[in-house]
Amino acid sequence: KGWGSDKARLIAALGSTTPEDRLKVALRYKDLHQTDLKSVMKKEVSGDFGTAMKYLSLSPVEAECAMIKDACKGIGSHQLVLYSILCGRSNKDMQLLKKVYYKMYTKDLTSVLRSELGGDLWKLISACLQAAEEPFDPDFHTMEKAREDADEIWKKGQGRFFGTDETKIFKVIVLSPPKYLKMVNDAYADKYGYTLIKAMEKELGGNAEKAAIFTIKMRFKPYEAIAETIKLACAGMGTDELLLTCCIIRYQDLMAHVNFAHEELFGKSVHDRIRSECGGNYKQLLLALMHKVCPEDA
Repeated sequence: KGWGSDKARLIAALGSTTPEDRLKVALRYKDLHQTDLKSVMKKEVSGDFGTAMKYLSLSPVEAECAMIKDACKGIGSHQLVLYSILCGRSNKDMQLLKKVYYKMYTKDLTSVLRSELGGDLWKLISACLQAAEEPFDPDFHTMEKAREDADEIWKKGQGRFFGTDETKIFKVIVLSPPKYLKMVNDAYADKYGYTLIKAMEKELGGNAEKAAIFTIKMRFKPYEAIAETIKLACAGMGTDELLLTCCIIRYQDLMAHVNFAHEELFGKSVHDRIRSECGGNYKQLLLALMHKVCPEDA
């Protein structure tokens, strides 16, 4: 009561939470008031600030489902948000996401995304949705096999006379355990002179290229991958507020590491990027979330 006219109190209440806190807050609020906190936020606040508050009123995985739903609104989908949520997840996290999405919206997530995406990006996302990353087995994931897979990626990509067989390439990138994918990357670089990331730049384009590189980097250098996505949200004319909001909220518990990577890569903190790109209550909320886990005076 009264929060709608007092944004500062609202920021103090939810801006000072962590993902673990928000799971408890959402459950406790419903117990006390017999209504979902999300419904209250939808009624009381709007705009970018309101969107962020809606996500903060949900448990972490419910918030991700809401982000996906928002990314699929209107004509066309927000592909940057979709791949940043769907690529690089563990098998367990992907299965949970699909289960909760159906529970919230009674729609199959794979079917929803199939209707929204196409081309190479859909091939990559489809592989991710299978939640079939292999566990690392030193007897199976050998250096010899890594060389074979590196050759296969070359043959289906740069070494192919006409076109690229993206499905085969994505299968190796998505299903390989991180330790083994690094072996494949090393084998590829040793033989062909550049990394898998460079290979994706040569073979793909547009958001499929960005998504493939993001997937690989989430295996190798996740903090850098997240920092680069935050930078991407602020590139060009205007700010991609939905992508920025999703990054800050989804990765809040990693922000101390992400902020360090962001400063190393771009020479400025995530806090300063938020100050330069955002305004009003929306800016104050994102900064509160940052300060909770990554104080600037630390």
